[in-house]
Amino acid sequence: MLKINTILLTAFLMVMTTKSIYAQNRVRDFGINIGVLPLGENNAITDVDGVMVGHFTKIDGSSIRTGVTAILPHQGNMFQEKVPAAVFVGNGFGKLAGSTQIEELGNIESPIVLTNTLSVAAGLQGIIEYTLRQPGNEKVQSVNGVVGETNDGTLNDIRGQHISKEEVLFAIENAKSGIVEEGNTGAGTGTVCFGFKGGIGTSSRKLPESLGGYTVGVLVQSNFGGILQIDGVPVGVELGKYSYINHLASADGSCMIVVATDAPVNERNLKRIAQRAMMGLAKTGGIASNGSGDYVIAFSTYTENLIKHQRPSFHLDQNTCLRNDDMSPLFLATIEATEEAIINSLFTATDMIGKDENSIKAIPIHEVISIMKKYNKVKIQ
Repeated sequence: MLKINTILLTAFLMVMTTKSIYAQNRVRDFGINIGVLPLGENNAITDVDGVMVGHFTKIDGSSIRTGVTAILPHQGNMFQEKVPAAVFVGNGFGKLAGSTQIEELGNIESPIVLTNTLSVAAGLQGIIEYTLRQPGNEKVQSVNGVVGETNDGTLNDIRGQHISKEEVLFAIENAKSGIVEEGNTGAGTGTVCFGFKGGIGTSSRKLPESLGGYTVGVLVQSNFGGILQIDGVPVGVELGKYSYINHLASADGSCMIVVATDAPVNERNLKRIAQRAMMGLAKTGGIASNGSGDYVIAFSTYTENLIKHQRPSFHLDQNTCLRNDDMSPLFLATIEATEEAIINSLFTATDMIGKDENSIKAIPIHEVISIMKKYNKVKIQ
């Protein structure tokens, strides 16, 4: 009990610390509007009804800069009511636990946890304990926990494996709907993107009723390199900061992308949606380098298509699914929301000093705005 209370107190203090440094605005607050489709209410993955996000942020001493982000596809028992899902691997230099069962069965039965590379095991332990605790799961003896990661070793003492299963449980059990905290928080606490401070970012699109009225939401953990572009503007080149500018700097890193939709889409077309998320990453200038683990997890929350764990033998599913011909608006929504989520992860991040006194600066907002104005990409507010 004392250990749990200590963790909760530490989590509270870390959340308060995070809030005190959570100063920068999102990209649209500066008049930069990415894409053409309407936004969801909060421009976040939680605009997809039922989806919740929780964070645990761990900033301790001079070298611990890490955390956990949990995404819950719905508010019920995930094991008993699984969601259709798919995974797409943009570049496989990473450790996405649970991916083979998603590929095989086309569903997810647990929260999705994001953390650092050497804390995947803790993520699994937290998911397992959470699942076994759920009422109705008293006889469960196997669970496919889904845990993604990026390597935050530049700023974080990653070898110390400072994430515990209790901290994973904290992120899961404190997940909520509504506004999602971004930047230096949760699994994005110690990440680096395009040479600037990366982090958690999110965005959403709400299709017009004429195109189905469905919502697509995206959350990213950005930790990769390339040549930064914002709404088509070569910002990295203009700033003189991009991978391989001196033929030495690496573009390695990773990006975890989670796509949610309330559209009635099966696992096959969720795979196609997941593929389009990589196009959104490419629009930001990411190159999916050799050492980058770039993974997309996509799922549908459409209530009638939830997959019951216990069903009569030889039960015939009667799912409602969009036709292939109706998928294109969802593809566009995914591309736009992914691109904006990545840029939001940069705009909301702040400077950080971490392990070995490594210092990573946030993207220079005022310089970026001047560049965007030069290319007539800032809408007068």
